[in-house]
Amino acid sequence: MYKILDKVDYSDDVYMQVIEAPAVAAAAQPGQFIVLRIHEEGERIPLTIADFDREAGTITIVVQAVGKSTRHLQKLGKGDSIANFIGPLGLPSEIEKVGTVICAGGGVGVAPVYPIARALKEAGNKVISIVAARNESLLLWEDKMREVSDELIVTTDDGSCGRHCLVTEPLKELCEAGGIDLIYAIGPGIMMKFCCKTTKEYGVKTIVSLNSIMVDGTGMCGACRVSVGGETKFVCVDGPEFDGHQVDFDLLMSRQRQYLSQEKESLDLYVECGGDKRCMT
Repeated sequence: MYKILDKVDYSDDVYMQVIEAPAVAAAAQPGQFIVLRIHEEGERIPLTIADFDREAGTITIVVQAVGKSTRHLQKLGKGDSIANFIGPLGLPSEIEKVGTVICAGGGVGVAPVYPIARALKEAGNKVISIVAARNESLLLWEDKMREVSDELIVTTDDGSCGRHCLVTEPLKELCEAGGIDLIYAIGPGIMMKFCCKTTKEYGVKTIVSLNSIMVDGTGMCGACRVSVGGETKFVCVDGPEFDGHQVDFDLLMSRQRQYLSQEKESLDLYVECGGDKRCMT
């Protein structure tokens, strides 16, 4: 059993848990993920590692409750335990000194981008971070991102905090100014798609972390398959990070829609785009 040492609710749907998992924490690297089960008959839930503390032996996860299992997990608090906590899984981020890096996080995507930004900063890079959300109440880890960034830009779709724009606007401005060597963009599929469309024009390599449907997390089931550069890849063993300019985002989101009603998906995309219907085509 893996004990929950701390729990914070950021909103009705988004929450953070710190899990006691010494073996996982000892091996964890930025960009990797875990798979957990609440109980022995539970669903396997893949979650990107939001933070890790090797000395304390803990892994931090940030979860957006979207179904029965993540709602169940949200009800657990400090002192409760979960049955299985497997990891670290997936390939870690390739951290090296390249120059100036943009780390863009949208919604709960800010959490997995945080350890990447921290590692890039520790490697000697200049880190410019963009933290984006639909509104001020949904902004996540602004202070933590500021600590590991040379510059922090905040955007909200409704203008309630920071700049009143989508994440692509400051991203485009920074690319136009030049001097950007690498970009990480992590968030909803639609956000990553348009970040990559924006940066491709300027030829700046852009890494994304994909959140495809996943079952076993070991490359056996094939549920997490995606198309990258015209080739089939498996997010759990070949990723979760890929060159965003090579990812078929339309196929990725089409597969995700198999588990959502068309009406709900259309509404989600509309809201994520700040009401801009052009993002949905």
